[in-house]
Amino acid sequence: MAFTTRDGRTQTALSEINMVPFIDIVLVLLIIFMVTAPVIQSGIEVNVPKTQLVKELAEEKIVVAIDRKHTVFLQNEPVNINDLGARIRERLPDPTRRSIYLQADESIPFGVYATVLDRLKLAGIDNISVVTQPLDEKPKR
Repeated sequence: MAFTTRDGRTQTALSEINMVPFIDIVLVLLIIFMVTAPVIQSGIEVNVPKTQLVKELAEEKIVVAIDRKHTVFLQNEPVNINDLGARIRERLPDPTRRSIYLQADESIPFGVYATVLDRLKLAGIDNISVVTQPLDEKPKR
């Protein structure tokens, strides 16, 4: 865009947007998110039992969790235990890939644990992996 001044000279206006401040702000926000993302944990607080033999979670599966208040969760959403089978079948339509992780608080009674296992078996889930934590200390030999 050009314009003429009073003394007859033609000048052009600066029509470019200065991107440097914008890039600086975006980089600072990116660094903040990169630092804080690993710290943020979303999910249900479940104190799982500790065992000597623990396998690493190798693949992404649906997680059924039972907290210390005996509330059953399906992927961080509270669910009625009677609807658990139907909700899992909605998320896992392929019958050959019906496998889940079961994460239960160590303080719940075995009756609650057995009821959830029963509902999962009735839903056709045969491959149930129980989530545990490794022991802190090595056993003495």
